[in-house]
Amino acid sequence: MTKTDLDIVELRAIASSVPVRDGVTLGIGRAVKRDCVIIKIVTRGGLVGWGESHHGRCPGAIAHLVNTTLQQLLLGMPADEVNRIWDKVYMRQMASHGMGTAAALAFSGIDQALWDIRGQAVGWPVYRLLGGSRKPIPAYAGGISLGFQAPDTLVNEVHALREQGYRAIKLRLGDTAALDIERLQAVRKAFGDELGIMADANTAYSLTDVRNVASALRECRVIWLEEPFAPHDYRSYATAAALLGATPLAAGENHYTRYEFARLIEDKAVGILQPDASKAGGITELMRIAALGSAWRLPLCPHTCATGLNMASSIHVLASIDNGGYFEADTAKENLFRDRLTRRADSLDENGCVSPSDEPGLGVAVDEEFLRAHPVIEGPAYV
Repeated sequence: MTKTDLDIVELRAIASSVPVRDGVTLGIGRAVKRDCVIIKIVTRGGLVGWGESHHGRCPGAIAHLVNTTLQQLLLGMPADEVNRIWDKVYMRQMASHGMGTAAALAFSGIDQALWDIRGQAVGWPVYRLLGGSRKPIPAYAGGISLGFQAPDTLVNEVHALREQGYRAIKLRLGDTAALDIERLQAVRKAFGDELGIMADANTAYSLTDVRNVASALRECRVIWLEEPFAPHDYRSYATAAALLGATPLAAGENHYTRYEFARLIEDKAVGILQPDASKAGGITELMRIAALGSAWRLPLCPHTCATGLNMASSIHVLASIDNGGYFEADTAKENLFRDRLTRRADSLDENGCVSPSDEPGLGVAVDEEFLRAHPVIEGPAYV
C-alpha cells in the first residue's frame, strides 16, 4: 500500500431514524424515536472506515454539516494523519466563528472512521494501535432503559438484567425526589450489596432535589450521581458535591473536547469523567481527555450511544488507558441500530465484563441496506 492509497476520496454522513413503539420515560421525556448519524470514509486504495456521530437531537443538521463543510475540508487528505485532520477541523470550525458543538458531534464520527481505517491498513485492532491490551472491562446496564416505572416493575427489569450477567445497573432519577428514592430503595432491598447501582438524573434536578436525595444515595451506596444539572451549570455542580459527601458526581457526556473537560476537572466537583466518543471529538480526543483525568486520578467511564460503532470505540479506548472504569452497555429493549444496523460490540463474559474485538480497525460492519430502508425522521426524539 502506497501513501496515496490512504487519501480520502469519499466522506459522507447518513442520517437514520427508527420509531420507538414503547418508549422509556426519563428525566428528559418519553422516547418516541431513535436517531443516528453514520459516517463512511473511503480511501483511494479502497479501505472503508465507519464511525458514529451523535445526532444532537437534530440528525439531519449534523449529517448536512458533514456532507457540506467538513467533507470539503477533508477530501484528499491522508486518512492516517488523524492529528492533522483533527487540528484542521478544530481551527476551521470549533475555535473561531464555526459551528462549535455541532462540529464536535459531526467530527467525532469522522475520527472514529479514521481510526477504523488506520487499523485496517496495518491489520491491527484499534486498541493495539492505542497501546492497549485485550483486557476485560466491567460493564453496567445502561442505555435507554430502567426508566420511571412502578418499583415492582423496575425490580423485575433489573432481575432480567442480572440474569443476563450484569453486576451493575444505572437507575434513572429526575421524576420527583420521593419517587426516585422509592425506586432506588426497592432495587437496593431486592438485590442487596451484590448489585452495583449508579443513578442518572439526565439534567432534571435542582439543588433542592439533590439535598432531598443525598442521604438516600449514601444509604443505598450509589456509585455515582450522574448529570443532575445542565453541563454549563458549574456552580450547582460545586454546591452539589459538598451536599453529596461520599457519593461522587459524574458528568461529561455533554461536554466537548479536552478544553471543556479541563474546566470540569479543575473545578474539582466531578469525580467520574464520562466523555462520549460520538460527541467529544472521537477516539483521538477521548485519549487526550483520559490523559487529563489520569493526572488527577479520575476514572473515565464513557457514555455510549446508538450503534455498535460508538460502543466499540469506547471499549477500544477503555482497553488502552490506565484510568478506565465502567463500560456503559446499551440494554434498551428496542434498538435496531445496535442489533441490525451493526452487530453488538458489547457481549458480556461470565464476570459481567466486555472486551475489545481483535478484528482490524473497530471490528464493526455496517448494513447499508438498513440505512437506505430507514431514512431520517426529523423532529424531537423525546416528548
